[in-house]
Amino acid sequence: MPKALLGQISETVTKAQTTEELTRPLLTLLERVTGLESTYLTHIDEAAGVQSILFARNTSTMQIPEGLSVPWADTLCKRALDEGRVFTDDVAGCWGDSEAAKALGINTYVTTPVRLEDGSIFGTLCAASTERKPINDEGRQVLSLFGSLIGQHIQREHLLERLQDANRQLEAFSFTDPLTGLPNRRFIVQELRRLFGLAQREGRKVLIAFIDLDGFKQINDTYGHEAGDEFLIAIGQRLTRGMRSSDLLARLGGDEFVLVGLGPVVDQGMRRTTSAMRRRLAPLIEGCFALSTCTIDYPGASFGIILADPHLTTPEQALQQADGAMYVDKKMRRDRASGASHAA
Repeated sequence: MPKALLGQISETVTKAQTTEELTRPLLTLLERVTGLESTYLTHIDEAAGVQSILFARNTSTMQIPEGLSVPWADTLCKRALDEGRVFTDDVAGCWGDSEAAKALGINTYVTTPVRLEDGSIFGTLCAASTERKPINDEGRQVLSLFGSLIGQHIQREHLLERLQDANRQLEAFSFTDPLTGLPNRRFIVQELRRLFGLAQREGRKVLIAFIDLDGFKQINDTYGHEAGDEFLIAIGQRLTRGMRSSDLLARLGGDEFVLVGLGPVVDQGMRRTTSAMRRRLAPLIEGCFALSTCTIDYPGASFGIILADPHLTTPEQALQQADGAMYVDKKMRRDRASGASHAA
């Protein structure tokens, strides 16, 4: 094989990032070596019984259109693979029953399978012409080499896609609370950073509602941890149903949840805004929870709701402020409950 051709092949393989970037230059080189009118790469879907043209180079009257799909059973490729015949310059004499070959006017045809590492066939690399032309040993060698290179590249692409899918799944898992399916603390801190940046640009504040389930330890102690887990899941579902489309709900861990979103465009005052948020969320949590093993009449949760100014605080500091506001609310609820108990 000439050094110049080897150099071109090496450069193409080195630079190619995608199957298309690899295949198109190879089709050009294949056409030069074989002298045939059309060179093309196909994909075979055996389950669907279809063969499709992925990439094609046409230099004369024969036109192999990209995107063309034909029944796999009617193709020259299947006949060639079944018979072990990689080349013919008499297609009509060998396979005169192929309607696809007749429609395209193919007389000379050469092919090699493109296989993956497990031996499965991805498709074929082919060259064809309306004229009868011979093909030398160099042409056969180049065709076989190119088919192997393309198969190896496709294998790497498939592996990369699987790795990317696995990474996306791992990332989603790392951002998700496994019990409730809600976003977790790690995700909510990241989302808060995004919201703070958006709020800065739009001159708005960020609304944060920190929710702590009062008496959750008693639920676990009385009804068991399975009931406690079921209760947490039900809380997450109820809060989700009451969210605005722009809100994000997360479970921080244990019996703590947080809901975040952008504050109103028009400044309505912190007290009015936070009070409206509490009136929206509190009824979602209070009331009867019919669990699989018990029924709980739940009195409600403590809330720490703030409007954070992104110019004056960080997301982490804002979460701490909302946590602090929640503890103030929890003390007030305890004091009220204690006062009511003493009065009784």
